Amino acid sequence: MATKIPAARKSASARPRAGNPVEVQADPAAALGVRLKHARMVKQLTLKALAEQAGCSESMLSKLEGGHAQPSLATLHKIALALSTNVGALVSGPDINTSPVQRASERPMTEFPSAGKRLSIMLERVIVPAAGQLLQSDIHVIEPLASSDEQISHAGEELGYVIEGEFELTLGEECYLLHAGDTFYFPSTVPHSYRNPGTTVTRVLWTNTPPTF
Repeated sequence: MATKIPAARKSASARPRAGNPVEVQADPAAALGVRLKHARMVKQLTLKALAEQAGCSESMLSKLEGGHAQPSLATLHKIALALSTNVGALVSGPDINTSPVQRASERPMTEFPSAGKRLSIMLERVIVPAAGQLLQSDIHVIEPLASSDEQISHAGEELGYVIEGEFELTLGEECYLLHAGDTFYFPSTVPHSYRNPGTTVTRVLWTNTPPTF
């Protein structure tokens, strides 16, 4: 059962769960950099203009476009909004899957650094991102103590199901602790963030509309 909890945090550490069905893209930073630069040029924005709109530094954007850095999920989300696109379009290649079925062994995965760049969050794509979709669904694979960092908000609705592990969801000023089997729903306009406060990997099936990640 989901429990509202105070803001206090507890520390823990553990190794992430092994045996994910698909390996991560070999050079995600380089591929992301190419797509970021292309999207910026299509919007006819300078690095400075995009940095101002996304609320990040021009030097950081330059490193991202050059494939020399990886943004956090929250930072990439802000950049995607400034480019009038979504995270899925920036981190995924062209959709070549025409089948309505996505096999467990074929689901692509994308990794994002968390606080301090030592921890990570993986998005296991339940639905491969494609243009024109109304829904987006991923399994968020969150290492112990990893977090989505700062809160974000945007248009839409979100729901989730905790598959395994502990999951701490923060909506505005309220913080909730969820366990395997618990679910959540909230309008995306509510500022939100999350973290794994436990000692084992957490996996959350997360669906939102319209696609933002």
